[in-house]
Parts: sequence; structure tokens; C-alpha cells
Amino acid sequence: MASAALPLQPVDLGPVIASRRLWRRRLPLQQIEPTLTTLIEGRQPTIDPLPDDAAGYRFQSCPRAFIDSLSQRLPGMAAGRRQDFPRHYIDMTTGFDAYLARFSGKTRSTLRRKTRKLVSENGGTLEVRSFHRAEESKAFFSDALPLSARTYQDRLLDAGLPGDALFRAETERLAGQDALRAWVLYLAGRPAAYLYLPVIGDTVRYDFLGYDPARASLSPGTVLQMHALDELMAEDRFRWFDFTSGDGAHKRLFATGSVDCSTLVMLRGEWRNRLTLAAGDAIDRAVDRAGHLADRWGIKARLKGFLRR
Repeated sequence: MASAALPLQPVDLGPVIASRRLWRRRLPLQQIEPTLTTLIEGRQPTIDPLPDDAAGYRFQSCPRAFIDSLSQRLPGMAAGRRQDFPRHYIDMTTGFDAYLARFSGKTRSTLRRKTRKLVSENGGTLEVRSFHRAEESKAFFSDALPLSARTYQDRLLDAGLPGDALFRAETERLAGQDALRAWVLYLAGRPAAYLYLPVIGDTVRYDFLGYDPARASLSPGTVLQMHALDELMAEDRFRWFDFTSGDGAHKRLFATGSVDCSTLVMLRGEWRNRLTLAAGDAIDRAVDRAGHLADRWGIKARLKGFLRR
């Protein structure tokens, strides 16, 4: 059994509709998230005792069979906000040329075209700076944080790049141990996209990617992703690129494989906690039904684009 408990984290359980959070309820939760290697090897995470100051657990990206067993393992706790998804990853042992070869000819052409378009817009150069060392962390935050504040993740979901003192200290610690890879892509000398990847053993974890919405037509996030993968594979050190929880077109495009996972919140059995989860689940179901109808009518993508402005 593999233990995967993380420090308590404040988690906002307010429901989200079309990238907008309806209300906020932040609770300190014990995070349990297995590593990608644990998942691929078929091992199960352990459940550490719940700290007194924790409102409950958040089982993040765990095997579905394990999630299905939790109601019996933790009787009396309220469960909800379940999400099922593939946890995507990239096998980086093949090298970058072989990795590119797995794409269809049309996709390779599209990726090259996006890079050429951005380079042409930037005066014929691809300007990307790496920030892997501890002494570079201050400069990284100086360039990435203002950019993050303009992304829809930060404005609508409160999920942008953190800038608090604790996160900055952790970043410096990771970089000092050669356990961080970070980049910023620039257009006309201004930050246009950033990528922040902690290193855990032989795995690079996809934690934060953001780009300037005003530059979305130039695909800076995609161009930076390809640049970073090329550099990472050239190091010949890493085995996996872990896209972590959640599905998405960006992850599906770049991934070479996936593991079926689920996320579940389990709270202490107080009435307010049960109400929070029940309300969130009801809204999630309504949003899913509305999303299916919006897909059929072709309005979902347009609505998301409007809200991300």
C-alpha cells in the first residue's frame, strides 16, 4: 500500500457553472493523491487518520475501485462532488522525435504552424526563458504572477499561480533541490505564457499553465508546452509527464496514455457539510445536463469563450 497524504489544503467546495464559481465555502481538507507511478503499478493509497483541524478528506485522482470502497472504509462521513476522468500522462522515455512521430501528419503540421505563426509575430524568434534554479525564482514570479492574474483560471476559478510567501518558499526549496522546471514565453518582450512543473522522482507534474487571453490566437500555451517537452526529453532523466487530475482537449492531445481515476470529497457527518455536498452535487448534475444540451446546440464553446474574456 502506498501512502499519498499531503498537507492540509483549503479547498473551495462552491459549485462552478461555465467557469464561474457561484459561491464559496473553503474547508481545510486532508488531501490524498497517489503518484502516477503508484497508479500505473496498480497500488492503492493508504488512508491516514483525519487530523482534528481537518473538515474531511479530498481523495484526488485515485483508482476508481478504491473510490468505490470508501463508503465502507469511512462510515458516517458524508461523500460527494465525485468526478470520474482519465488521468493523462506522457511516456518521456521515447525521446522527442519518436514522441512527435506518434501524432498524425495533420496534427504535426498544425503544431508546427502554430509555432511558426507565433515566431513570425515575435520578429522571427522564439523567446522562452527557463527558471529552474533557486536564485531565478524571484524573477519567475515577477514575470508569471501578473500574467496569471489575467488568466481565466485566476479570475474565475481562483486557480492561478499562487504568489503567497509559503508557495514562493516552497518553489525556492524545490529549485534548490533540482526538483522544479519552469518557463515563461515572451511576445514583444512581455510574458505571454508560463509553465510550472515540480519534479517528483522520475515524474514531472503538470501543476500550472497559463497564457495571456489577449494572445490566445497565437497559441502561446501550446507552443510553450512543446518547447518544454523537447527540453525535458533532452535531459534524458524523466520517465513520466503527469497531467494530474481532470480531462481536457489539451491533455488528450499531448498524452500517450491514461489511467481511469476518480476524485471524491468526504466530510465529517455534520448537517452543514452534508448540505454543502448535496447542493454541489445537485448543481453539478444540472450543469452536466445543460452542458449536453449546449453541445448539441453548439453554444457551449461560445459561452466559455465569452466568460473567459
